[in-house]
Amino acid sequence: MLRPAVYALPALLFLALSALAAPPELPLKLPSGRTFTAELMVKPEDRQMGVMFRASLPAGRALLFVFDGLDFHSIWMKNCRFPIDIVWLDEQQRVVHVVEAAPPCAKEPCAVYEPLQRALYVVEMNSGQARREKVELGRRLEFTLPR
Repeated sequence: MLRPAVYALPALLFLALSALAAPPELPLKLPSGRTFTAELMVKPEDRQMGVMFRASLPAGRALLFVFDGLDFHSIWMKNCRFPIDIVWLDEQQRVVHVVEAAPPCAKEPCAVYEPLQRALYVVEMNSGQARREKVELGRRLEFTLPR
């Protein structure tokens, strides 16, 4: 006879795998004219994780963080393994701040990066990509959020 805990195992496994499901993706058009694939970080747990624990971010990919409102959204590099460029965007998807080559944090306290203006979105991409793709203050990154 099976114990009740054994019956619960498939349900728990399903819930665990659902939590690990990859975030949705969308095209992100950069000022250079190139289009990257951006992972959409909408849920608080996705935004909190970002690039933490990843070995790398594939070329042509980025993370797009969507926040609930305009604010001075801060980013840190705890548990990250590689440097990234961090780009803050306003509600019109215009660049309001850029940090290039933010290094991984090997030992706490970790540096905290914050924009000089309020932002609604943050984009994380491989170090050096912002400069190569002409991501500069006032330039627009284009994307359409799913409804």
